[in-house]
Amino acid sequence: MNNNSDTLVTLTITSFIHQVEIAKTILSNHGIDSFIFDGNVTYTGLPSSEGYKLKVNAADFEKAKEILDEINSEDN
Repeated sequence: MNNNSDTLVTLTITSFIHQVEIAKTILSNHGIDSFIFDGNVTYTGLPSSEGYKLKVNAADFEKAKEILDEINSEDN
């Protein structure tokens, strides 16, 4: 039986690896583990990619979102 806190959920998707690496570092500095998944390149006539996904445990999602939202608002 899966525990909801063990479920990984997507926090953000970006086309740029450096953005997802920065977000991962910020979350790590706040004690939140995160995991990078690269979008598999698909071929449907033209190659395309879903981008890089940063995932966190479901139990950490709200806190992680707050942290990244706060960082993003400071940059604007």
